[in-house]
Amino acid sequence: MSEVRLKGALDALKNSGVRITPQRHAILEYLISSESHPTADDIYKALESDFPNMSVATVYNNLRVFRNAGLIKELTYGDASSRFDFVTHDHYHIICDECGTIVDFHHPGLEEVERLASHVTGFKVNYHRLEVYGTCPSCVSRVANTK
Repeated sequence: MSEVRLKGALDALKNSGVRITPQRHAILEYLISSESHPTADDIYKALESDFPNMSVATVYNNLRVFRNAGLIKELTYGDASSRFDFVTHDHYHIICDECGTIVDFHHPGLEEVERLASHVTGFKVNYHRLEVYGTCPSCVSRVANTK
């Protein structure tokens, strides 16, 4: 499945006039295969051995290209680092307060909230964002084991 997603993303970039470099290909492949919502530094560290001449700035610049092309979402949750998500369809995130792990989930009922908000206020809703915070199972287990 990730091969199909990668091909679709590469085709979308080509169709918008973006040249496909080995670095862009590798960054996209990493984002598609990652379920961790990585930071630019995470991506850089994962790829630096394959691309020793690639800089963190190259990663940031490519992430901006991908975001502008609509291939990824940039997630900002108040900490200093943006995280990046290849899944661009509507979904939500639950975030661990302890380790920062982000997990996707979907709840179709929230689409009704958009319709209601639009109806009640007269706004044209462009998007919404939902974040749920808690403690992930790994951190709960780690804390339980230290007691």
